[in-house]
This record gives sequence, C-alpha cells and structure tokens, in this order.
Amino acid sequence: MSLLRKINNLQTDKNSGFGTNAGSYGGRFVNKNGTPNIEKRGMNLLRRISWYHTMIDMPNWKFMLILFSFYIIINFIFAVIYYAIGVEHLDGISPSGSLLTQFGQAYFFSAQTFTTVGYGHISPTGFLTSALSAAEALIGLLSFAIATGLFFGRFSKPTAFLKFSHNALISPYGESKGLMIRLVPFKNTNFTDAVAKVTLGMSIEENGQRVNKFYTLNLEIDRINALSLSWTLVHPIDENSPLYNFTEEDFKNTHGEILVFITTFDDMFSNTVAARTSYTFNEIIYGAKFQIMYNRSKDNTKTILHLDKLNQFDTTNFS
Repeated sequence: MSLLRKINNLQTDKNSGFGTNAGSYGGRFVNKNGTPNIEKRGMNLLRRISWYHTMIDMPNWKFMLILFSFYIIINFIFAVIYYAIGVEHLDGISPSGSLLTQFGQAYFFSAQTFTTVGYGHISPTGFLTSALSAAEALIGLLSFAIATGLFFGRFSKPTAFLKFSHNALISPYGESKGLMIRLVPFKNTNFTDAVAKVTLGMSIEENGQRVNKFYTLNLEIDRINALSLSWTLVHPIDENSPLYNFTEEDFKNTHGEILVFITTFDDMFSNTVAARTSYTFNEIIYGAKFQIMYNRSKDNTKTILHLDKLNQFDTTNFS
C-alpha cells in the first residue's frame, strides 16, 4: 500500500495517448512489434481498413501469395467467360479438342491478354470476344500498375531497422539498480540523432477505482549522435523513479508495462524513422545484466558487432 501511495504522489504523463480507464483496456498497450494492441469495430470493413497500408505492411510471403492468387483467379474468371461465349470465337483453338483442353487454351489466352504479351497463336473473333479481350487488357494494365506501385512502396518505405532485446533487465547500476533495455541496428544502415523516450504504464487503484497511470522514465542518456553499435537504455531507479523500492515480487504481482519509443534519422532514406516496443512486467528479468555485444577484430582494424548476442545476459545478485 505504501508503494502505491508513493506512486500516486509522482507526476504523471498527461500526453501518453492512452486512456486512463483501466476497466476498458484489455491486454497490453503496445504489442511487442510496436503496433497498437487495438482492434477497431463499429464501421464497415472497407471503410476502416486502408488497403494500401495493409498491402505495404504485410509480410513478403503473404504479399506475394496475394499477387499470385489474384493473377490465377482473375485469369480463371476471364477463361470461364471466354468459354461461356464459345471457344469457336477464339481463332486458333481446335474445336475437336477435349473440353479440358479447350478451357486450358482459353485460360492461357486470357493470361496472354491480361499481361498484354499477345503471342498471336490465338486471336478473338466476333464482337463479344473482342470487347472482352479489350477490357481484360485494360484491367491487366491497371493491375500491373497498381502492383508496381505496391512493390515500389514496400521497397522504398522508410523503416527503422532496429531490434530490441526480448527482455528488459533490472541490473546493478552504480550503488543502486537500473532498468535496462537494449536495441541494435541490424542492417547496413546509418542512423544519426537517435532519441529515446521510455514511459511506464501501470494500472493502479485510485479512490476505489482502477485507473491507468503513465510516468516518464528518465534515462541516463536519451539522445546519441550516431547509432552504429548496440544502445542500452538505462533508467536509474532512484528515489525519483516510480520503480523505486520495487522488489522482484512487486514486478510479478503488479500489472505494468514499459513503453519504448525510438526516433532516428536514416541516411539511406534521408528521413526520420521510428521504432516502438513494450515490455510487460513479466517480461522484465530481475537481477541480470546484458553481455557485451561487440569486440575488436583480430587484426585490431574493425569492431565486430555480434547481433546474435542481443538477448544474451548473465544473472547477478544485488549487494
């Protein structure tokens, strides 16, 4: 109780962007990958979803699967229409062939028309078939234009290629303790002017009700000129920290979450990029310290950054 009384006396962050009604929240505030843990309802699906953002942000395998599926299905639909009009209106298809063979030829004629390849082996005759092939060619041009734009958008989208440690640690820091979170650039990018902000979100009791409270956690260093190696964010747990006097049991029994926000300038994109993540209290390891991620090369000419050591730590005891 004294612990919660002390927290209630600290100045809260009014600009967190999250509501204070704890009873209306479910789960964590921010997902591990940095996306908001929010599911939007109450509006038509086509209105509440930006298909452009969806196609830009989805994984590569899913994006390619959608493109190939669309290509196969749209050609199948047009092949059905060609077949329904009559394959005799497609000059080059043998009328004596089997139904499956005729449909297959109609399908590949559709694929050639859709991609505007036009090998010339099969050609439309008659008004309906010619009009349908003209419409399909137009749809194909528009579809490939959209696909090209999506490919460019996915490759050119400013992205913060940063990875965060899976766990936050409570580690020895000076004569006391510190909350430590590690991050690292994992691609051949050049980050400058990196800025970090860390916020503590907690659900606590106030006047008999559960409310969300947010506190800015001061960092030992919250800005660096160049982010080339790993960066360990350190929040000193002193008498001014809302985590002051928190024990290992307090972290296990209290509902809280550490929100991490990083902004930095990427020379490759010539733009500011951002990365986010969060750590619930059960993702905080009490009594541990990160292992060093880098060392000099054997010939002493380079510094080697070991990305596979991002999540490695050693347990330790507090004196």
